[in-house]
Amino acid sequence: MASTQLDGKTVAFLTAQEGIEEVELTEPWKAVKDAGATPKLIAPESGEIQAFNHLDKSSTYTVDQSLEDAHPDDYDALVLPGGVANPDQLRTDERAIQFVQQIFAAGKPVGVICHGPWTLVEADLVRGRKLTSWPSLQTDIRNAGGEWVDEEVVVDEGLVSSRKPDDLPVFCAKIIEEFAEGRHQTAQAGATAHAD
Repeated sequence: MASTQLDGKTVAFLTAQEGIEEVELTEPWKAVKDAGATPKLIAPESGEIQAFNHLDKSSTYTVDQSLEDAHPDDYDALVLPGGVANPDQLRTDERAIQFVQQIFAAGKPVGVICHGPWTLVEADLVRGRKLTSWPSLQTDIRNAGGEWVDEEVVVDEGLVSSRKPDDLPVFCAKIIEEFAEGRHQTAQAGATAHAD
């Protein structure tokens, strides 16, 4: 029997058009759907995204909303999958940065895995927070004012982070828990300190 922990909630999955690590999209997607939420795929442009299995092209997925049409107010939570190229492209898209900043400013829970925190670094959203990521991002996170730790899952007031696909079982379980809790009252830091 499916869980009803997230009944009535809508979860945004924000990706670039390509370079997404497929399993980091599909496993959390299945987890939130199985928990009763409605997942929606948001990308810079409408059409499809190209997922990858490490460096090899894999499946394509249909975009539900372009960033042009997506409004943070319509979503209860956010997932940022990894893949090297995915967050590297997202961090250069001002609309993506603003979308993520608005989600954080509203105190909505966020799940981010692997290389995904690059987008958070660009959005000035790791300052004063504890998180993990793929090991190669640790210097970027520390330079942006975050505390990087090497753990399979880290929770910091609604921000759930994990390192790699091997961490997906615990990551998926923890995002369901945090998404069910809903908005988190947290001291604003970085970009959210001056967000409206």
